[in-house]
Amino acid sequence: MFMTDITLSIEEDIYKRMKKHSEIKWSEFVRKIIQKRIEQLEQTKIDDWEDGGYLADEKLLSESWLSEEDEKAFAYLQ
Repeated sequence: MFMTDITLSIEEDIYKRMKKHSEIKWSEFVRKIIQKRIEQLEQTKIDDWEDGGYLADEKLLSESWLSEEDEKAFAYLQ
């Protein structure tokens, strides 16, 4: 599988906190989050929106992007 690189900017404070959790493969985490979101968006029918100008509906955007495992892993951050 061919992969393309992307650049992600985050605040320095967040980066420092991420470094404390080196057991987490952050790039894999972000890949999974993006993949899940794309799948959710692809399931949303644009014809169902009033004017088609939305990228996603309000309900979909309000849903958590984290899996159950992610929720458990990051519960301490909340």
